[in-house]
Amino acid sequence: MKKKLLIGFGILVVLIIAFLVYANNRNRTLSPPGETSAQGNGITVNVSYSRPSVRDRMIFGEEEEGALQPYGVYWRLGANEPTIMEISEDFMFGETAFPAGKYVIYAFPRKGEMEIRLNSDLRFWGYTEPDYSQDLATVVVPISRTEHVEQFTIEAVEASNGVNVVFTWGNYMWELALERQ
Repeated sequence: MKKKLLIGFGILVVLIIAFLVYANNRNRTLSPPGETSAQGNGITVNVSYSRPSVRDRMIFGEEEEGALQPYGVYWRLGANEPTIMEISEDFMFGETAFPAGKYVIYAFPRKGEMEIRLNSDLRFWGYTEPDYSQDLATVVVPISRTEHVEQFTIEAVEASNGVNVVFTWGNYMWELALERQ
């Protein structure tokens, strides 16, 4: 009897592990990892994120309209894991100075603009919202229209005063300027 229970438990553990491996692989296939890096004015910015696809969905809009990412609702700027930004030198995020290091960035989309937040909580994963008490600064940037981009893309681009982080998805584009302090 004890042997049958152990065998049954072992089979259950193997099935759970197989499901978790499958689910993790499926998520990474639908939203593969992405990385970007640039250097400008003595500052290097590296961004690690995941790249969901539009797949004929409404990206930003009202929740009642069925938007994938409704206005005013937390978004991790990608999928799967939080978007991590590593910066080599002391930098300016909006009007606030910060030391070099690793940070999480996430957003709250709004109609015509994106509220981007810098957070020091590197411990969360997935759709779990960050500890808002760990927010360090907030920047609001305008959203503009662009040519269709199927997969969410973040591109770090050299700028004269630092690095601009350019976000594109669907027909939307917005930019975050990071300047060396």
